[in-house]
Amino acid sequence: MAKELIGIDLGGTTTKFAFLDLDGEILSQWRIKTDISEHGSQIVPNMIKSIQAQMRKEDKNSNDFVGIGMGTPGAVNREKGTVVGAYNLNWDVIQPVGSLLKENLNLPVVLDNDANCAAMGEFWKGAGDKESDVVFVTLGTGVGGGVVTNGELVHGVNNGAGEIGHLTVVPGGYLCTCGKRGCLEQYASATGVVHVATDMAKDFQSHSRIKEMLEGDEPLTSKMVFFLADNGDILANQIVNRVCGYLGLALSYVGNTLNPEAIIIGGGVSNAGFTLLQPTTSAFQENAFPSVRDSTKLKLAQLGNDAGVIGAASLARKFAKS
Repeated sequence: MAKELIGIDLGGTTTKFAFLDLDGEILSQWRIKTDISEHGSQIVPNMIKSIQAQMRKEDKNSNDFVGIGMGTPGAVNREKGTVVGAYNLNWDVIQPVGSLLKENLNLPVVLDNDANCAAMGEFWKGAGDKESDVVFVTLGTGVGGGVVTNGELVHGVNNGAGEIGHLTVVPGGYLCTCGKRGCLEQYASATGVVHVATDMAKDFQSHSRIKEMLEGDEPLTSKMVFFLADNGDILANQIVNRVCGYLGLALSYVGNTLNPEAIIIGGGVSNAGFTLLQPTTSAFQENAFPSVRDSTKLKLAQLGNDAGVIGAASLARKFAKS
């Protein structure tokens, strides 16, 4: 009887894979470079080849697996198993991802948005594994989110649920790639933190390593901003407080609307740990409704880069024979 799941986490630079047992424990994992040339036409064939090679290596075949779950950027049609508008993959036309995987690997396939898969990963095996209602927000190149209620992902009527990155935190603020202004993504993503830092440095009159770096054309990263804040740089602390103020405000909207047991913060920017969590929590508590403030906890994600493959695999459990 089939005992394993396949999880795929497709990213713009790397595609991650894992074979997992039905309890969500990773049995083996690997990754390949994502080839986005020729309108991303090699992405799915490369995935198929890589999974077939791993199956041969482990002396397995499709009968050993229940199904495949995959997280992907772009707009996902879960019924049809298609993806469109994943511009970081050069997928500008509809891609029949699900049917290609199914035909070549002889397994049922389920697709979802990458942030939703990361949310399911944290819900199933990470920071939210004791709760049934959680919201996941991922702070990376952009800001994504996923909402899990009663153990199920919330998608919304047009798959727009969980777009936490596009909550407005500064009316009329920075222009976002989505076309509107003042989105959280423009302030709390890795690039957003640097944008805020660059603007605040212009008006800062005292000494700061950040000011030195910007004036000397040294590359500034969000990681450096949080590191300098940890080490007492006054401007860095002001930047962190502003960014976390916007993040805490946005999360209070989420808390006041859904009152989940936990809001889990993940993604690369969350590696700043408590330097990020503490000011974000205080801004959240300042803006949350009292009963929400007392019951919804902000937590750091626990699974790191494994959240996507684990969450994707969790979606394929529905194919298990009951």
